[in-house]
Amino acid sequence: MEELHKNYIAGEWRDGEAAPNHNPSNTDEVVGHYARASADDAQAAIAAAKDAFPAWSRTGIQQRHDILKTASDEVMARRAELGKLLAQEEGKTLAEGIGETVRAGQILDFYAGECLRLSGETLPSVRPGIGVEITREAVGVVGIITPWNFPIAIPAWKIAPALCYGNTVVVKPADLVPGSTWALVDILNRAGLPPGVLNLVMGRGSVVGQTLLDSPDVDALTFTGSVATGKRVAEASVKQMRKFQLEMGGKNPLVVLDDADLATAVECAANGAYFSTGQRCTASSRLVVTEGIHDKFVAALTERMQGLVIDHALKKGSHIGPVVDQSQLDQDESYIDIAKKEGAKLHWGGERLNRETPGFYLQPALFTETKRDMRINREEVFGPVASVIKVKDYDEALEVANDTEFGLTSGVCTTSLKHATHFKRNSEAGMVMVNLPTAGVDYHVSFGGRKGSSYGPREQGRYAAEFFTTVKTAYTLP
Repeated sequence: MEELHKNYIAGEWRDGEAAPNHNPSNTDEVVGHYARASADDAQAAIAAAKDAFPAWSRTGIQQRHDILKTASDEVMARRAELGKLLAQEEGKTLAEGIGETVRAGQILDFYAGECLRLSGETLPSVRPGIGVEITREAVGVVGIITPWNFPIAIPAWKIAPALCYGNTVVVKPADLVPGSTWALVDILNRAGLPPGVLNLVMGRGSVVGQTLLDSPDVDALTFTGSVATGKRVAEASVKQMRKFQLEMGGKNPLVVLDDADLATAVECAANGAYFSTGQRCTASSRLVVTEGIHDKFVAALTERMQGLVIDHALKKGSHIGPVVDQSQLDQDESYIDIAKKEGAKLHWGGERLNRETPGFYLQPALFTETKRDMRINREEVFGPVASVIKVKDYDEALEVANDTEFGLTSGVCTTSLKHATHFKRNSEAGMVMVNLPTAGVDYHVSFGGRKGSSYGPREQGRYAAEFFTTVKTAYTLP
């Protein structure tokens, strides 16, 4: 067996049950072997983080800056290598894997700078002679549970602010894709983190994740994943009276109005719905199209889809890689069957594909003649599947776009300033795009949704301080 990639606890690499990390582009290939942590390992990691917190939370801001900046520099220098690893274990194309790795480096660099920009307020009291100081302090031990679809960017955008603001961390990556997070943790710890500040426990959610949920020593927990698991995280966190932050599902609409630039609309739809194999919580899974442009849009999008190359993630010329694993492929195909049975028309795609290597290849699917109440338009598929809902006009388009229990992101394609302005104000989503794909956001601004998509403070940018710090108000009478 190849070298075992171990868990990292209290500054030491620890053995565990070896689990293979398979390549979805070639299921015969094992990317590496990674140790699965036990419940005792997870408890040890939490204890190490708790012991390290008092000293780390009081370290100088220059030290924190230097560690995050050093880590950022290494991630950027190794972006080709790390991007390839990401593509191998998750199935993104190499270009997408490198792009995500660069984003992780940018996030680390951003929070290195934030270490030097920590601020508070000094106010006069309403009582003469008394001073008031309002400051932010670290929360404590932060548990981090990350998903498989962004194996390095999401861990980075949770770990970096946690460390920046003086917290200690226990991170559990998705069991499907431990490699990218393992590499990130290795880089951060070699950058100079004291033992116990950042701990990595890989393995099953039922073991490692549950231990984090049940521990009274985890002061805050940030989670990205499914709605069902998010609700479990919330329930367990309320019992522990801890802070928690949830990023969950999406059923994001892309509205295409009659006055839209057709080429722009098609590119927004193709990119948002199908790139990264549609495995993005920000994917455009509902294409809400007004009747005047409907037929032209469907025809042009179909032509664009026919030109997409679905193949091995590392193969030159691939636009879309495989689905991440058999379970997700089964889910995608199940929803395709459900849509057909409900009366939706499978306009193009949706077929299993065979390539030179055995993998989970699925042709992107486009449904037309769908109704807003069909399951294909209500539930998150999380694959390269999109459906068109034809509407009469802008007012109906906005109503349909908002008719969902989710509210992560939304988009509108239009050349009308009036409609663009109105949509930005009235779309019930946390992020709104005008003439841009619904998927694809910047690293230095807030990320998060409304309704069933998110709970708690926003992620990324300066808004991350709301979750990773607690506010203290101090009064002084000289």
